Amino acid sequence: MFGGSRIVVGLEIGTSKVCAVVGEWHEYGPMEVIGLGLASTLGGVRKGEIVNAEPVEDAVRLALSEAENQSDVEIDSVYLGITGSHIKGMNGCGVHLIPSVDREIDREDVRQVVTAAHPQISTDNKVLHTVGQVFRVDGQGDVKNPLGRMASRLEADVHVVYGQRNRIQNSLRLVKGLGIKVEDFAFNGRVMALPILTPQLGEQGVLVIDIGAGTSEYAIYLNGSIRHCGVLAVGGGHVTNDLAVGLKLTQSRAERLKLAHGSAVCELSCAHRTINYSSDVGIGAKQIEVGDLHQIMNVRLEELFQLIKIDLERQKLVGKINGGVLLSGGVARTPRINELAQEVFQLNVLTSAEKHADEDSRILRPETLTGVGLAEHAVKQIKAGSRRKRGLLNWLLESK
Repeated sequence: MFGGSRIVVGLEIGTSKVCAVVGEWHEYGPMEVIGLGLASTLGGVRKGEIVNAEPVEDAVRLALSEAENQSDVEIDSVYLGITGSHIKGMNGCGVHLIPSVDREIDREDVRQVVTAAHPQISTDNKVLHTVGQVFRVDGQGDVKNPLGRMASRLEADVHVVYGQRNRIQNSLRLVKGLGIKVEDFAFNGRVMALPILTPQLGEQGVLVIDIGAGTSEYAIYLNGSIRHCGVLAVGGGHVTNDLAVGLKLTQSRAERLKLAHGSAVCELSCAHRTINYSSDVGIGAKQIEVGDLHQIMNVRLEELFQLIKIDLERQKLVGKINGGVLLSGGVARTPRINELAQEVFQLNVLTSAEKHADEDSRILRPETLTGVGLAEHAVKQIKAGSRRKRGLLNWLLESK
């Protein structure tokens, strides 16, 4: 399309916005973002799932149109992001006994052990990703490539991400109804880290949290592979609602005050400072204390982090995360949220700027990382597909 280059489009339908990202790439070299479109969903999405199709359709059209104008590309297909509290992650472990003595492990052995490792998923659910983690050969762990090794026992660990089939189909049908082909789809929590996660962090162990308006997705990368993921139906909209209820404000006023004066940690220096403003309906003036605003935000955001921490403790992963925490999503812009995350998880909190200090800040701001990640995931899938002909092992190892 552009002198031998190829084009991919990532499309994220979020609770507050649609994000469309056009990426251009060559067989060798990184992907470059050449178009970005954003549009408000206007209440058409709740907790990451479509509840009113009409405003979402309009938002998808607007976002794709803006991305087309920037990139000078006609978009007819996308890679679609999927989220929602119905998305789950499950680990599986499989064992395959090599049937004869003194025989090398071959591709059929690998296929059988991966099949054995795949956990059983009900027919009401659809698998989004099967991610290979590690092989073990005769008890020796962390084997990346078991082919050709002499063994009597082969084991494999996989991580499977799945969700309710009908709820996944809602987003697919909406996009296809606009005449746009869905090339593939991916769980937002799997791809959100791609623009900011370095190989070193992936090996050390890192927790990535994307806090959007209606949902918070999180994923743990360890030894270079995703180890666990989840979705909470809690996001920035819940912070706004708490402020509206606690301070007796309208939703719109609470949102504006959150953005203008909010903090994830109580600011002692200005706790008793008051904010004066006219009411939304023009009746008199009101005032609130900044300390009350910060306290309400702190309680909700700390609860969110604690819920994620409890899940990590249940999975016995807390002590294995040595690389730190990466925050993304619009709520990641909240002042002092890094301090709160560090206090809860007792880990360093990293920023996307540490990897992309010289990149376009509009493209790699927290609220667009998932859209960029979907485009990067598309490139990885296309490249892996061209190599898949070489066998299952290549797919398994490259699917990370």
